[in-house]
Amino acid sequence: MQKSVIIVAGGLGTRMNEDIPKQFIEILGKPIVMHTLEKFYTFDPSITIVLVLPLQHIALWHALAAKFNFKLNLQIVIGGNTRFESVKNGLQLIDSGIVAVHDAVRPLVSLETIKRAFTTAQLTGNAIPSLPINDSLRLIDSNSSKSLNRNFVKVIQTPQCFEVSIIKEAYNQVYDINFTDDASVLEKTGIQINLVDGNPENIKITQPIDIVIAKALFLALNPLI
Repeated sequence: MQKSVIIVAGGLGTRMNEDIPKQFIEILGKPIVMHTLEKFYTFDPSITIVLVLPLQHIALWHALAAKFNFKLNLQIVIGGNTRFESVKNGLQLIDSGIVAVHDAVRPLVSLETIKRAFTTAQLTGNAIPSLPINDSLRLIDSNSSKSLNRNFVKVIQTPQCFEVSIIKEAYNQVYDINFTDDASVLEKTGIQINLVDGNPENIKITQPIDIVIAKALFLALNPLI
């Protein structure tokens, strides 16, 4: 099976109150995106890696790659105005096999989650990591709220894995504001989405508190760092 991954690194990190985009913030001596890229290389050194960046961040990426002597073989693609456009641009470099789409700011995805997603997608055409919800939920409307059964709701993560021809066809659709992830793009074509177990540590780093949590998780999972 030919395996590929598109790492989407288009965030501006406005909620981080930092001078650089969130994917380039350092955790334990290395930018977040580099931790993420290395995780997929560890999973499979032969994997094809496509890194999607905004045009204005490419020079910064090259500067950081030189600073950290980061030499993983990858291809860079210029992102679009939306995540939908960015993923679509990345897919142009992928021909066949199974492709994963993953957020650059999820460096703590486990190798087991990656393997589960790729294996299931090879069997079923797609695989989306998910987790149960432990908190109570309420559904809000304009005038009130009501309890929502959490057993019928899942938290969705990445990497979301797909048979390449299926997801490329899905991305030929006209953009819809309800496309929040790749699964929602595929689902609109009528294809059933297959959920697999994610891992709780696979947080998406979007706010300053997430940096604190991510550092603690890295140290807990890698005590020799």
